[in-house]
Amino acid sequence: MNVTSWLLWGFGATVVLTTLLAASQGLRITRMNIPYMLGTMVTPDRNRAKLLGTGMHLVNGWLFSLIYVAAFHSWDQAGLWRGALVGLVHGAFVLVVGMPTLPAMHPRMASEERGPTPTRALEPPGFLATHYGVQTPVSVIVAHVVFGCVLGVFYDVGA
Repeated sequence: MNVTSWLLWGFGATVVLTTLLAASQGLRITRMNIPYMLGTMVTPDRNRAKLLGTGMHLVNGWLFSLIYVAAFHSWDQAGLWRGALVGLVHGAFVLVVGMPTLPAMHPRMASEERGPTPTRALEPPGFLATHYGVQTPVSVIVAHVVFGCVLGVFYDVGA
């Protein structure tokens, strides 16, 4: 594994992913704010949650980039299409498995079965995170595919 390349491009791809997701919220493509959702897992303070959640998302993305790097090494090469493929699978997993299970892990999120309470005030994402808007799945898939493309193009397997 090329640690220097992973450190640089894993972080770079994560910054791009986080930026795309934030832009899609700002442009009203989705109401989903992943850093806010992550941050409210550890604090009820809204402003602090945004800061902590952004840090958590950057670290998580950096760590997830190791899976992409492992896939590239198993193929003995990276590349745009290989990165896009891993990103597509990753994005699909986030939407189909991750989002529906989030309420079970999140102390401040209502679930599909139990509505909001004073403590559990966050709306659950639902299947494909469509409770945050019907375009949310597109936003998530595109951001993860671009994440994979950045890694695929810039990560150096050969070093």
